[in-house]
Amino acid sequence: MTTDPSAPKPATPDATPTDAAPVIEIRDLHKSYGELEVLRGVDIHAKRGDVVSLIGSSGSGKSTLLRCCNLLEDSQEGEILFKGEPVSWRGRGLARHPGDARQVLRIRTNLSMVFQQFNLWSHLTILENVMEAPIHVLKRDRAEVEDTARRYLAKVGIGDKCDVYPAQLSGGQQQRAAIARALAMEPEALLFDEPTSALDPELEQEVVKVIKDLAAEGRTMLIVTHDMKLAADVSNHVVFLHQGRIEEEGTPEMVFGATRSDRLRTFLSATRAA
Repeated sequence: MTTDPSAPKPATPDATPTDAAPVIEIRDLHKSYGELEVLRGVDIHAKRGDVVSLIGSSGSGKSTLLRCCNLLEDSQEGEILFKGEPVSWRGRGLARHPGDARQVLRIRTNLSMVFQQFNLWSHLTILENVMEAPIHVLKRDRAEVEDTARRYLAKVGIGDKCDVYPAQLSGGQQQRAAIARALAMEPEALLFDEPTSALDPELEQEVVKVIKDLAAEGRTMLIVTHDMKLAADVSNHVVFLHQGRIEEEGTPEMVFGATRSDRLRTFLSATRAA
């Protein structure tokens, strides 16, 4: 009997969802844009409470990896698992895409992403921005969501800004509002894509403090960052990507203090000189 190669792949027996499984697991992931191969077989995982920082030069595949993890980008080969549950795929190669829309929605709502450019709705107040997804995506009670939103805005230090609009806030305040919005989804993990790179140094420290506080709480996080001090301070695992592959990885002490790769050594020297 022949089978349809575009049909969703069933979960394998050893991939049964379990609380003991990593929150996020990526196996041999490949991602291309046409002929340009951006990720060339990446393996990474984050267990509950892990903070994994992804570092590397521009174009190394860091942000692409994060977007593939959250299924904002389709990958062409390899597996992505959320709490032991593999993503179901249809098609192959450049035609591959997730095969279960409900699964995609469930994974995305449990992996809240904080972007470099904030992406706040300009016509909504800060409180309304934070409330939008829990009400319309998760269908939660408005009064309950408002209480939660106010709590998270206070948590990131802008509880007094609930009724103002994004344009009335500094960049650091807008990024903290974006973090509160991500937290309001009560996700299993937070994904940060260069959360401080659009900020002046003074405003950057406001956001760094919030991320450090979240790490101290035991939040599961994947962080793409250019800030080596942040990566060293908050991570329990650091991954250095070079040309779409993992060149070196390990604890911050290993990666920054006992560097083995010449490419990583050159990269770190350049970041310190910048």
